[in-house]
Amino acid sequence: MSTSAYSIVERGSPYSLDYRVFLRGPNGFISPFHDIPLYADKEQRIFNMVVEIPRWTNAKMEINKEERLNPIKQDVKKEKPRYVDNCFPHHGYIWNYGALPQTWEDPNHIDSNTQAKGDNDPIDVCEIGFKVHAQGSVVQVKVLGCFALIDEGETDWKILAIDVTDPLAKQLNDLSDIEQHLPGFLHASREWFKVYKIPQGKPANQFAFNGEPKNRDFALNIIDETHRYWTALMSQQGQAADISTHNTTVTGSATKIEQEDAQAIVDQAPPLGPAQPIPVEVDRWHYIRL
Repeated sequence: MSTSAYSIVERGSPYSLDYRVFLRGPNGFISPFHDIPLYADKEQRIFNMVVEIPRWTNAKMEINKEERLNPIKQDVKKEKPRYVDNCFPHHGYIWNYGALPQTWEDPNHIDSNTQAKGDNDPIDVCEIGFKVHAQGSVVQVKVLGCFALIDEGETDWKILAIDVTDPLAKQLNDLSDIEQHLPGFLHASREWFKVYKIPQGKPANQFAFNGEPKNRDFALNIIDETHRYWTALMSQQGQAADISTHNTTVTGSATKIEQEDAQAIVDQAPPLGPAQPIPVEVDRWHYIRL
């Protein structure tokens, strides 16, 4: 399916607690977690990525696992919308950041590579092309590698990928190509993940494999594994009481709903309102010494 078949419907006021971004497919509302196919082209190993956070922005947006239809919403910390800090020289997110649909990092599984359980989320993606993609857009990407972040004791894979339409896409086919064509990018990405929580008083994040990224084949195996966990979740073999599996297209799903019900979910959200002011402290630079 063409990525142009997807669109967004906004509800609530941006940068507020009630803001939600719902996704629509060609036949109506969908869950970005469950209804968008993992593969755009399985034979060529091209994946669909849901963009949660456009590059250079600070608002910590994510697919909401708990709410029906899993809209994108801003994470909340201390009852306020959450933003990531600018850890010099990085401003906001340094990639288009999002998730692969139909994947799940199972918190009941101890990963043999990291010896840590999954973080209960769809697998994260850092898209490294030159375009700044809009929030809620669905982008076809080619996987290049991954980092194994250990975030507060949980496995949190970070897939590195590039938009297949990017001018560099034909030259970037594996991890080693990133360093060749984008020197310093892997170092910057590792540093970003290591330090981004330090301004909030938390320790530096840790990595498996001594912080070294893994190649394309390794990353593809991790994606396949998390897709199997998602499949088990949807067949009710997985255990996740806090995840809404409601969907509108998954064949055989016990939680599949009709478009009439999906429309009612969206209608319950407040109408789109004016964006709330972004706190001035979000623009502050933080200088980190490790």
